This record gives sequence, structure tokens and C-alpha cells, in this order.
Amino acid sequence: MANEASMILPGSAVGILGGGQLGRMFAIAARRMGYRVHTFSPDNDTPAGQIADVEVKAAYEDLQAVRDFARQVSVVTFEFENVSTAAAAAAAEVAPVRPHGDVLHTTQHRLREKTFLSGHGFPFTPFAAIRNTLEIPAAIAHTGLPAILKTAGFGYDGKGQWNVQTAEQIQHVLSESPGGEFVLEVVVDFEKEVSVVAARGLDGSFAHWGVIENEHRHHILDVSIFPASLPPNQQIQAIDIARSVMQQLDVVGVICVEFFVTKSGKLIVNEIAPRPHNSGHLTIDASVTSQFEQQLRAVCGLPLGSTKVYCSAAMANLLGDEWSQGEPNWAAALAMPNVKLHLYGKNEPRPGRKMGHLTAVAGMPEEAARIVRQAREALSFR
Repeated sequence: MANEASMILPGSAVGILGGGQLGRMFAIAARRMGYRVHTFSPDNDTPAGQIADVEVKAAYEDLQAVRDFARQVSVVTFEFENVSTAAAAAAAEVAPVRPHGDVLHTTQHRLREKTFLSGHGFPFTPFAAIRNTLEIPAAIAHTGLPAILKTAGFGYDGKGQWNVQTAEQIQHVLSESPGGEFVLEVVVDFEKEVSVVAARGLDGSFAHWGVIENEHRHHILDVSIFPASLPPNQQIQAIDIARSVMQQLDVVGVICVEFFVTKSGKLIVNEIAPRPHNSGHLTIDASVTSQFEQQLRAVCGLPLGSTKVYCSAAMANLLGDEWSQGEPNWAAALAMPNVKLHLYGKNEPRPGRKMGHLTAVAGMPEEAARIVRQAREALSFR
């Protein structure tokens, strides 16, 4: 257990860099436990700001505004990785930032992240860096074609990714982003995708929710199912890798390690998210301690909570596409008693935009997945 003097207790103010839905669910958990919440983002009336006690609107590049924000809180965390490391460093001048800025610096940039994975012996997707057109031939020689081209920074939900078949396609992408850094990755012939959401406390304690199975549609997470259909030895290996990643990065907080599972049964780390993760949303309704409460406990130096999961569960994302024919039929989905609705307070539904999610609980994972899909389909019933 962390030293009691180092604990940030209820009644204190917690600062969040970012205003999205992850910050919103963190803020809900924090306010339930008696903390005050301040948010910092470039926008007003954000999903997190709607729940916060104080919402600060300023640019992340305004480092003086970041320092002023941090002076008003006891600890700072972040809810998405596209906050600049300069902003995290500015906040750290006046308040503890957890996870610390080096974690953000490594994981927000694909090239740095993959270099970290390879340098520490973790299983990773073979890759090559491309910083200019002269490096394209050597990169192709290393990865082969077809391959996956990704921007090194500021990519999520399939943004900044291209399936490339030829050197000319790579050249075209680079010409559209002069001076940008890219990563060319080998295409992995995987059977499924899984993730481990885990937490590490200020005292080095570790907790996890097991292995979650993920299904994507158009590069965006569609459905997450717990527990994953994975042999026990692979589950243990995935959890051990997540633990080691957190130790090597010296994380205090919650992270998600995403894996490909190859057809031969090998686990390959795909990405690291240095914060609560979309696949962990089902912990809100299915676990003693949600990923968001655990993030709060960790960054405040409190003991980590139990990650016992009551039953099988599945989560289905609700994208703006669900609103294409008008307001979804919430009553039809909620007529299913084992279904929970979470909306993020976003005013404008757009195709591909995450507006909320549904969670279903059941005795078996297959049943939970069937129920949550059925509930989402019911939203379109008129």
C-alpha cells in the first residue's frame, strides 16, 4: 500500500487533460467517490466538462494555461494520448502527473512505441520507419508488400492508416504529408484481437480484468466480449506481458495492451493505450471496480480495488451512424433487462463518431454478445 501521506484523499481536486468520453466516465467515478474534477481542453461543453466542477477551455499549446490549471488540482491525469508531452511536462512543474509524461511520450508515437517494444523483448509486429521517400525501398525490403502504412503520431480508430500494395501508394501518402514520420508494418495474419486492461498503483501493485476479445468494423472497435475465447496459457501470457509493459514504463494508472493472436497461437503486441480503453467499458457494469475508478485510485495513491468480474459481459459501441434515420429507439433496447445504456453527451452524431455504448451481462460470453448485438439492432426499430 502507498504511504498514507502520499495519498490524495476524497475532497481533493483531480485534473484531467482532455474532455472526451473517457474523461467523462472518469469524472463520474471521481465525483461518486467525493472528488472534485477539473477538465482542460480546447472546447466548451465537452463530455467530460459536463460532469466536471470546473471546465477550462484553452489550447494544449498554451503552457502557461496548463500550469495555471495544474495549480488548482492535487494531481493531473490524461484521458487520451494526443495531449502534447510539453503540456504534460508543464503540468508536472506544479502537480504530479500520472501516468508520468514519459509514458505519454512513448505511447503516443508509434515509432517510439514499437522501438520500446522491440528494445525490451516484447513480441511486436515487424516494422520499418519511413521519414522520407528515400527510405521507402529499404522499408519495403524489410516488411514486404502488401503492408500497413501508419502515421507515427496522432492516429486512432483507423485514422492515419493505409493498406498499401505498391511503393507508389506510399509515395503518394508521403507527398500529402511532407515532413511527416511513418511506420510501415508487416500485415499480420491473425485469428482474433484481444486486449488486457490493467492498473498499477503508486506502490507498484498490479490488478487486471483478464483478457477481453475485440471485434472491429472499419478499423473501429465494434464489440468487446469478456472473457475472451483463449486457452488459459495464452491468457496468462497476455497478462504477464501487460504487467511487464507497465513495469518497464513505470506506469501509475490504467493502460490497455492490445494483441493480435495469430493462427499459430502466438501473441503479438499491436498497440499500447496509456489510459482506460474502449474495450474496458464493460467493467463499469460487470466488475466490482471499473477501469475508471481504478484509474482514480491509482493516480491518487489509494489501494487498488477488486477486479472481480461478476459474470460474462459484452459491450457494443454506438456510433453516430445509429442516428442516420433519426433518434434511436432507446426503449426497444432497454426493454432487455440485462442491457445498460451509456451515452457520452455529444450533441452532434456523425458517421464513425463514438456517441455511447451498450453493455449486456449474461451467464456465458456468447450469450452476452448475442444480447448486446440484439439490443443495438433494436435501436433502429421504429
